Amino acid sequence: MRGGGSRGRRALAAAGLLLALATIAGAVGAHVLSAHWAPVRMRVYDIAVRYQFYDSLGLLGIGLVLRQEGPYAADRQRQQAGRGYLRIVSAAAWLVFAGIVLFSGSLYGLTLGAPPWTGFVTPVGGVALIGGWLLFAYGLWRG
Repeated sequence: MRGGGSRGRRALAAAGLLLALATIAGAVGAHVLSAHWAPVRMRVYDIAVRYQFYDSLGLLGIGLVLRQEGPYAADRQRQQAGRGYLRIVSAAAWLVFAGIVLFSGSLYGLTLGAPPWTGFVTPVGGVALIGGWLLFAYGLWRG
């Protein structure tokens, strides 16, 4: 992975894919599952969809930051200044991506009948999300 442009493109593509999947999951939940599932099960499913949306939109923002500070930055000085924290922000993007997959994915799994031990993955995803956002904030503060 060279420069922020490539990292930014990957983060933007991942965010787009996750947003599309969240839209599909939300539509399926609203139009198909809600008629067949108990309210408590739908609440868990809704939490998975909401967090996937929120954090995917955040990942979109991280991708835009990486893209802006990478090889497509407006001037050479800004490009050089951005390199110091690009790795930190890129690592934050990966943590947020992993957090979305683990957190929302485990909740989807639980509502779809995965074994109960799947619930142990949910807090790991939550910690990855929190760590990703803290790392993102640190990277921007440092940069």
